[in-house]
Amino acid sequence: MQQLPEFKAADLTRHTSELFDAAIRSPVAITKHRKPKFVLMSMDQYQQLARGATQQVHMIDEMPGDLKALMIEGLERDLDADGA
Repeated sequence: MQQLPEFKAADLTRHTSELFDAAIRSPVAITKHRKPKFVLMSMDQYQQLARGATQQVHMIDEMPGDLKALMIEGLERDLDADGA
């Protein structure tokens, strides 16, 4: 998973404009007690995420084993169909 820029929860009041400027460029993590707790993003980014909520993206190395097996099975089936 991509590392998000982080802001402390206190920055919501102290550095609001900087936080909003960063959130326009990419989602930012809001931390509490040094742990990411919330994500702030632009409305456009949220709407894109909401539209594609059923889609998932994985690096092959990080893909869960069951999804990797399904993907390989589907690719092999497609290759067999193209070669037939």
